[in-house]
Amino acid sequence: MIDIDCLHFAYDRQAVLTDITAHISSGECVALLGANGSGKSTLLMLLTGLYVPSQGRIKVHDMVSPGQERILRRFMGLLLQDADLQILGATVQEDLELSAKAEQEGRTAAWDLAGVFSLQDKWETPVHHLSGGQKRKLCLAGMLLREPRVLLYDEPFSGLDYPAMLELRSMLRANAAQGITQVVAAHDVEPLVGIATKCLVLDQGRLMYSGPLPEAMDQLAHYGVRPPCSWQRERRLVDWG
Repeated sequence: MIDIDCLHFAYDRQAVLTDITAHISSGECVALLGANGSGKSTLLMLLTGLYVPSQGRIKVHDMVSPGQERILRRFMGLLLQDADLQILGATVQEDLELSAKAEQEGRTAAWDLAGVFSLQDKWETPVHHLSGGQKRKLCLAGMLLREPRVLLYDEPFSGLDYPAMLELRSMLRANAAQGITQVVAAHDVEPLVGIATKCLVLDQGRLMYSGPLPEAMDQLAHYGVRPPCSWQRERRLVDWG
């Protein structure tokens, strides 16, 4: 599905990512882990075609970057950490219908998806009246209306309370059940236990680990990522359910 080959990226001549090589299989949910400033957000921007590699390449199915970023952007969905940067409409209805097809079928799909995300009762609500969790759901619903094959999330659990985190976990599970490939950038791995099967660990722009999530646990603290409490106390991973 996604092949990253000898990827380098520099911004204003400053190296941000160096020699990243990784593979993500179709339908996988992958945790992209690292401390703040490790390069997680930059890698997501490259995967979605918003940035262009300085060297190396990214291949998603038959699409390649550098060269096909515009096509790649239609194939990928990116959930930004700050939902306010992603919301375009003044109300829930307007924002979802901007993402939907212009035909009646698209507007019906927007309404139906609002039901899936418990937003129908907020249909005419101004977006600035929504909670942080509701805004994130609105952005995710808008992404799904475009029917992307890959979903990328930049720190999606940041700022959410516990009920909202559980709801987001349910969404990740549902997407995985539908075979959607997902990459979730996070600096706290605990909410992803039981969902992500693989992880990539970045440190100062370099890929330090790529493989099964449980086998990374003893390395995480060294790279600025807190291992789950259950691992620290009992050396096991506990799914939140």
